[in-house]
Amino acid sequence: MKFKTPLISGFFIKRYKRFFADIQVDNEIVIAHTANTGSMKNCLGENWPALLSFHDSPTRKLKYSFEMIFNGKTWIGINTSLTNGLAIEAIKNGTIKELQGYNDLKPEAKIGQSRIDILLSNNGNDQCYVEVKNVTLINDEDHCLFPDSVTERGQKHLRELMDLREKGIRTVMLFIVQREDCSSFKIDNSIDLVYCRLLKEAISQGVEVLVYQCKLTPLEIIVHKKLEII
Repeated sequence: MKFKTPLISGFFIKRYKRFFADIQVDNEIVIAHTANTGSMKNCLGENWPALLSFHDSPTRKLKYSFEMIFNGKTWIGINTSLTNGLAIEAIKNGTIKELQGYNDLKPEAKIGQSRIDILLSNNGNDQCYVEVKNVTLINDEDHCLFPDSVTERGQKHLRELMDLREKGIRTVMLFIVQREDCSSFKIDNSIDLVYCRLLKEAISQGVEVLVYQCKLTPLEIIVHKKLEII
């Protein structure tokens, strides 16, 4: 996924009220919108290099979006609004080999009163529902983890995938890792014990779990390789 316009360089100052970040750009501090609703634990350091996109729309209150931050080793993609698009691109270009063989891809597929991120099918048959999550958290052993804060919404999505699987429908939990300084994905996570338990339960019931890592530069983000699950 290439960025449509060149990103703007700055330095991270602080995050507040969850959706706002102060970024120093040249001699000015601008307020950037932060789409990531998680804690962004170990992703934010004062004066770390940051990249913003600019949106000159009259309907937007904040003209800047917080896209990436550099921790000294890797760029970290923190704009969760891009994650589904990255997954769709990787499915369409064949990178995610486990999700090939379908001729139709529908984003935001409705099931009951809820929605699943992606529905794959062959003319409406052979359905495969895919839920996508963005991963930015790592531990001291360079394992990436999800979530980085308690997520009742994520718990609900796992239950929905299990319900679909119980009906004989293929379901996949796809984690997109937007940092390059981790080597594998670890299921055990003390931040949200309920989510951890549900993920293990989902696996035992036949929900497939895939983890793919991105390669990030200031020009583009590409889903490029599968990570081991431990």
